[in-house]
Amino acid sequence: MSSTSYCCPLCHSEQLFLFCQDKRRHYFRCNVCALVSVPPSQHLNAEAEKAQYDKHDNSVADEGYKTFLRRTWTPLKSCLQQGYGPDLSALQGLDFGCGEGAVLSQLAADDGAVMANYDLYYHPDTQVLEGRYDFITMTEVIEHIADAAAIIDKLDTLLKPGGTLAVMTKRVLDADAFSRWHYKNDVTHICFYSDETFHWLAKRQGWHCDLIGADVVLLHKP
Repeated sequence: MSSTSYCCPLCHSEQLFLFCQDKRRHYFRCNVCALVSVPPSQHLNAEAEKAQYDKHDNSVADEGYKTFLRRTWTPLKSCLQQGYGPDLSALQGLDFGCGEGAVLSQLAADDGAVMANYDLYYHPDTQVLEGRYDFITMTEVIEHIADAAAIIDKLDTLLKPGGTLAVMTKRVLDADAFSRWHYKNDVTHICFYSDETFHWLAKRQGWHCDLIGADVVLLHKP
């Protein structure tokens, strides 16, 4: 398959090369921003994609899932408290791609933070996308979004000056690790970010980038 049939969904460069191939899909890496992406012709349609998500059962009663989400919420909460003090009740947050259970916003509420919820399939209230937010979370969401450039632009619009975007997604290491990576085998995952990609993105947006652990990134808007 030729890489010339599409351009990078994040920076729109045509400088793509085949990074990996398996039995189901091709994965191209961008020479400009280092994003690894699956060609649109190999994406699921909306019905098939939602059918995959419906298999998940992530509820507030699942302690393991809450522990997983705290990998994002705990460093974000610490960052917010450093900037605004221990009382977060005056801040307004958004969980973008919150999933059916909207669990992260409930964790935030336990710590006094107020969050709105948006999800394309489960919480499709587009009115919340007209607001402005002090912080935004995307936990295991960004890798599902085909138009990477458009979503970054939208999040930038939603985020107030001085705000923080918290992204959880597993990051690409190298071609050998990628070829053996379970994360790429989820057919709803179509864009894969690396440290290099997040640094490129932060530079383009004028944001500050903090890489936390293997799968959390805090992006701070001046």
